[in-house]
Amino acid sequence: MTELALGFLNGFGLPPVEFVDLAADLGCRYVSAVVRGVPLVPLGYPPFSLKEDAPLRREVLAAMEHRGVAASLGDGFLVLPDTDMGAFGADLDVLAELGVPRINVVSLDPDLRRTFDQFAVLTEAAAQRGLQTVVEPVPGLTVGDLSTGLAARKHVGRDDFRLLVDTMHVVRAGSSAADIAALDRDCIGYAQLNDTTLQPRLDNYMEEAMFERMVPGDGELPLLDILTALPPDLIVEIEVPRRSLALAGVSPIDRMRPCVEAARRLLTEIGR
Repeated sequence: MTELALGFLNGFGLPPVEFVDLAADLGCRYVSAVVRGVPLVPLGYPPFSLKEDAPLRREVLAAMEHRGVAASLGDGFLVLPDTDMGAFGADLDVLAELGVPRINVVSLDPDLRRTFDQFAVLTEAAAQRGLQTVVEPVPGLTVGDLSTGLAARKHVGRDDFRLLVDTMHVVRAGSSAADIAALDRDCIGYAQLNDTTLQPRLDNYMEEAMFERMVPGDGELPLLDILTALPPDLIVEIEVPRRSLALAGVSPIDRMRPCVEAARRLLTEIGR
């Protein structure tokens, strides 16, 4: 059976111990993690740093052990024009301490060659700590589609540098389930499940992606075909941030329960 993860973005900065409890209460065995939590929506959550706050790290580890939840992804790595990705060793150390098996990276550096070089630097630093790396193609960012992601993988030249397939990003970038099925399965390292319409719902793509996605099955994406095309042993992370509901006072568990239930229905339909 495919295991589900709960993506940290769903909580809009929900404190990490509470987030672990949320995942466990929903029956998800995995969560994605961030080193720094900055509330993206004014819900009253305090910022946090797992790098600076050792007691909080211990609390998170204890909560994970107590609730039977593990980390599946370390998120939040961003290549910028003046950023040396080799300087993130302390962040990687924190994620390794939490048992994170892989990290995710995207780029806002318009220099594609430098982006690829920095991916290689980060991948090497992560590998030194036993972590794999995935790159998430996002429309509008430097690596915006599957083909550019594959070019990055070729440039980095390592088996532990793979693609993250996010259903919204992949379809909005113009790829299909057949394109995913045509990929070498070894090059896909992680998946994020969500739904949306085929045409934009908001004027700003990143605002839509960060704040207003749809429950799997409620939109127009060919989710059954995409899930079937993915390797069967992948953890599938649910990433369905819904700011409008959060600001309306709907609790995290009530926002996420329909998403988890929908994901399970889809996976059951394809025998996973």
